[in-house]
Amino acid sequence: MDSEIKEKYFTDIVPLLKERLRYTNLMQLPRLDKIVVSIGLGEAIQNPKALEAAERDLATISGQHPVITRAKKSIATFKLRTGMPIGLMVTLRGKRMYNFFNKLVSIVLPRFRDFRGVSTDSFDGRGNYSLGIKEQLVFPEIDYDKVDKVRGLQLTIVTTASNNGEARCLLELMGMPFRRG
Repeated sequence: MDSEIKEKYFTDIVPLLKERLRYTNLMQLPRLDKIVVSIGLGEAIQNPKALEAAERDLATISGQHPVITRAKKSIATFKLRTGMPIGLMVTLRGKRMYNFFNKLVSIVLPRFRDFRGVSTDSFDGRGNYSLGIKEQLVFPEIDYDKVDKVRGLQLTIVTTASNNGEARCLLELMGMPFRRG
């Protein structure tokens, strides 16, 4: 079964984007390219078991096996050496990306207490949007009893938009709840 948000993109969002952005060619329209989910684990230097627990959580959330990110250079004050594992990341594309985005906007974001929408200031200037989540417990797949420690994670939604305005228009039409005012 194909993702309903992908179908919605082609049937409902494409005509609206063509109208709002005044593009005639379908290939000019912005679309989702990938979603990168990452967890930074500075604690993995002292506690190697933290990496395994975070890896399990990230695999459960994304439905894909995460890749270990390693330190690029040594920093003596943090007791960090080049090549040490300091995080995990997953790159979602295609069907998994659309399913994850749908879960994010319809289930995960509304679960935050006093949620009034996500910030509009988190675009990078090239049409990509970043979002930090303070705890992995807001994802419905995570079993509260099996969590050893609450960890935050970062989401980067990469679009093919050429600027922030186009990307915001795309994400709004796809259901991203931006803060008003």
